[in-house]
Amino acid sequence: MNGVEIVPMQSVHIGQIAELEKTCFSLPWDLRAFESELDNPLSDWLVALSGERVVGYIGSQTAGGESDVMNVAVSFEYRRQGVARALLAAMEPVLRKRKTEAISLEVRKSNLEAIRLYESFGFRQVGLRPKYYFKPTEDALIYRKEMCYENSGN
Repeated sequence: MNGVEIVPMQSVHIGQIAELEKTCFSLPWDLRAFESELDNPLSDWLVALSGERVVGYIGSQTAGGESDVMNVAVSFEYRRQGVARALLAAMEPVLRKRKTEAISLEVRKSNLEAIRLYESFGFRQVGLRPKYYFKPTEDALIYRKEMCYENSGN
């Protein structure tokens, strides 16, 4: 992951994120959806930068002690270089600061690389959403990770 830095998402990144979203997903979020996430107090977004270029991003929303990872994307030429792993690793302390009790996400049943990555982070399959994805239609596997906190003795 040479030369890639993980930073909080800022408005300057939104245009590139929206473009990357179009290349990674068949039903991409639009520019306004990402802009609204900047003002959402429940949301946390991180970007992977190579210089000034956005090469990946991750976004989550937290409510009631539960965090949902909504989007993880990495530019095609930066895949298999540890960018998604770095994004997930960087998001975990952000969610710990929110006192997240569990993190959940959905992943296409056929996305074996992503499934292996999530499982390596301690996520376990807890359910299935039939026909959750479109273009093409596919089931989503629901993954969840319980967060552990050391007892502070208080």
